[in-house]
Amino acid sequence: MEHSRGNRLFHGVNILVLGIVALVTVFPIYYVFVISFTETGEYLSKTIVLFPEHWSLESYRYLLSNPSMIRSVGVSAFLAVVGTLCSLVVTASLAYALSRKRLLGRRVALMLILFTILFSPGIIPNYMLVRSLGLIDNIWSLILPVLSSGWYVVLMKGFFENIPESLDEAAAIDGCNEVTAWFRIVLPLSMPAIAAFGLFYAVEYWNSYFSALLYMNDYQKWPIQVLLQNMLAENPLAEADPLLQPPPAEMLKMSAVVIATIPILCVYPFLQKHFAKGVMVGSVKG
Repeated sequence: MEHSRGNRLFHGVNILVLGIVALVTVFPIYYVFVISFTETGEYLSKTIVLFPEHWSLESYRYLLSNPSMIRSVGVSAFLAVVGTLCSLVVTASLAYALSRKRLLGRRVALMLILFTILFSPGIIPNYMLVRSLGLIDNIWSLILPVLSSGWYVVLMKGFFENIPESLDEAAAIDGCNEVTAWFRIVLPLSMPAIAAFGLFYAVEYWNSYFSALLYMNDYQKWPIQVLLQNMLAENPLAEADPLLQPPPAEMLKMSAVVIATIPILCVYPFLQKHFAKGVMVGSVKG
């Protein structure tokens, strides 16, 4: 099919504009990555480094030899793994129960959940709640207040409504109770939704920043995002080894950004095939 001159011009302009947007988007990420692997001497001798002549891991050695960085990565990993598992158990169980019409008080519970989506208590009531529970400087203060999301419950409920209740009835005939049917039949069929919302929760927990800033006064319990913000504010790393010669501050910041970003980027390819399917199916029947 032949295209007119106007169509070819239009497609050419689209390609040019999208190429510029892609370049503007990708270049900062590329620059952060390159600087984190540049030798100190080369970084100090050049105005800008687009491709290092000699690759170096000195920034990463310095950061990963620092106890503060190791602890913060461990805290963030704990939040991402344990927090995600707890949130998925609560969210999926609640969404499944609400998807079954035989549940007593189903409409009232659903209205209460929708109310939490429309109205938020705010920062001060949340802080007073966490303090009254004795969770200040406790890592569970970053998990329990955000254990579930009303919006995710509604979306996952739509997914479970596509699973026929006849499967539950067949399981009951075979002698399964509600819990057994949930774990052995419904849960395996729900892996696309579990993977999609698990990825959402993992990203949120890994990027925990503001709540950690409010509830964590002990720097030894800071997640990686708070430590990174502290570094970007020109504050040195706590417990830095005085015998090690630190690379320039900018190189350390770039390396810390890469360390904080890589884990989540590595998870996406493994969950991508479930991600799109889980979100689309869950959003059709919200």
